[in-house]
Amino acid sequence: QVQLVESGGGLVQPGGSLRPSCAASGFTQDYHVICWFRQAPGKEREGVSCISSRISSTPYADSVKGRFTISRDNAKNTVNLQMNSLKPEDTAVYYCAVGRILSLYPGHFGSWGQGTQVTVSS
Repeated sequence: QVQLVESGGGLVQPGGSLRPSCAASGFTQDYHVICWFRQAPGKEREGVSCISSRISSTPYADSVKGRFTISRDNAKNTVNLQMNSLKPEDTAVYYCAVGRILSLYPGHFGSWGQGTQVTVSS
């Protein structure tokens, strides 16, 4: 059974940094994709970044390019999202999801974590 558990959210001031982590387990496919999504109140869920098991490409949403970096630790089966220069508009619940398509479209993913809250405020 696929299980995804996010951690590492929190409250940070504008310009600060956070590093949420996604612990993934229970899937057997050699090739898979893990993505980070976020959803702010009253807004649709949007893709933030993805990384495949082959790390062939790491797409980013335009709104986070140059500020966020996705990485994976295969020994710990975790995918991390280093978020720097955070802005109030980055405030959202951040989710990770696993699938087989390298895409920022939420509809391509069927297994999701419970989410971790990120709040950027002074």
